[in-house]
Amino acid sequence: MPEGDSSGESIHGKPSAIGNFFKRLGQVYQSWLDKSTPFSAVRWAVTLILTAIYMIRVYILQGWYIVTYALGIYHLNLFIAFLSPKVDPSLLDDPDEGPALPTKQNEEFRPFIRRLPEFKFWHSATKGIIIAMICTFFEAFNVPVFWPILVMYFIMLFCITMKRQIKHMIKYRYLPFTHGKRTYRGKEDTAKTFAS
Repeated sequence: MPEGDSSGESIHGKPSAIGNFFKRLGQVYQSWLDKSTPFSAVRWAVTLILTAIYMIRVYILQGWYIVTYALGIYHLNLFIAFLSPKVDPSLLDDPDEGPALPTKQNEEFRPFIRRLPEFKFWHSATKGIIIAMICTFFEAFNVPVFWPILVMYFIMLFCITMKRQIKHMIKYRYLPFTHGKRTYRGKEDTAKTFAS
């Protein structure tokens, strides 16, 4: 007798109700993600509101500092991946073979390609906040720590990491912020038209 596989089939080969429910739930979730893609300002505003709600909850409860510290480290890693190029120039054999700015007029401008795209950055950051919020409902995650030490350690880690990232950006001459393909205009027509 064949057993059910991971696609949600039951023992008898028919789709199970639970498998169909989770499949449909995944489709609805993906549909909402697809609809939210063009609205980056609204997406980030919702994420900032969720972050504020989380911080207020942690402040009122006076606990879950380890969860907050882990969330901060996770967001720092996401941010570094967001600022990093997809192809790391330091890993290339010849440093002159990496992506560079155009040096001739007929070369095409290639925008900065991130290791972590903006949408995935937002999606991962939002999921992290929601998971951290869920953790605040369980007392097992409320490990007693002296939170000022965690804050100081996070600030030091942030400064060291960003210093290293900025040095990398300066060394390999790239900016992680470009907005679309650049266009150049020709000479403007300076002839004046006279109305008769």
